[in-house]
Amino acid sequence: MDKPWLTPRAVELLDGLLRREDNAIEWGSGRSTCWLAARVGKLISVEADGQWFDRVKLMLAERNIRNVDYRHCPVPDEEERESDYTRVSDELPDRSLGFALVDGAARGTCACNVLPKLQSGAVMVIDNINWYLDYPTRSPGSRTGKGPRDATWARFISETAGWRRIMTSSGVSDTGIWIKPEVRN
Repeated sequence: MDKPWLTPRAVELLDGLLRREDNAIEWGSGRSTCWLAARVGKLISVEADGQWFDRVKLMLAERNIRNVDYRHCPVPDEEERESDYTRVSDELPDRSLGFALVDGAARGTCACNVLPKLQSGAVMVIDNINWYLDYPTRSPGSRTGKGPRDATWARFISETAGWRRIMTSSGVSDTGIWIKPEVRN
């Protein structure tokens, strides 16, 4: 099965972090959808592009993958704003997800919206994170020395302070992995 278009190191880490009992969500479908479906219990996959949705839907059917709730939610543009696309996670109970992948439109809004839905120890992945956050990297188009892209990303930084963060790079793009701290009683 084809691996997701994330950095090779991120894929390697996820292969060990994902659990079959995880409920998961992804924004932006493709090779990751089939790969994730083989590693989690249930996956909600949200796609904005109609033609790509049809292509991935066919791929899921051909591979007889049945644990994916696949949704087409068009967005008028890539702006960081609320829409049906960004609000899919609103349907889910708080602390119900073990994994989230943000790799589609309105990434900052999706990332912030899904935070309350992640359970303790959950893993969150954001692809091309070098486009949005300021940290040392050599990947092209990076924000190194420029601060977060906008107020949404500044909010994301604030809300994930204290989370374990692993930045991986292929030299072309970066994939960020966040692990929500365990709540101790």
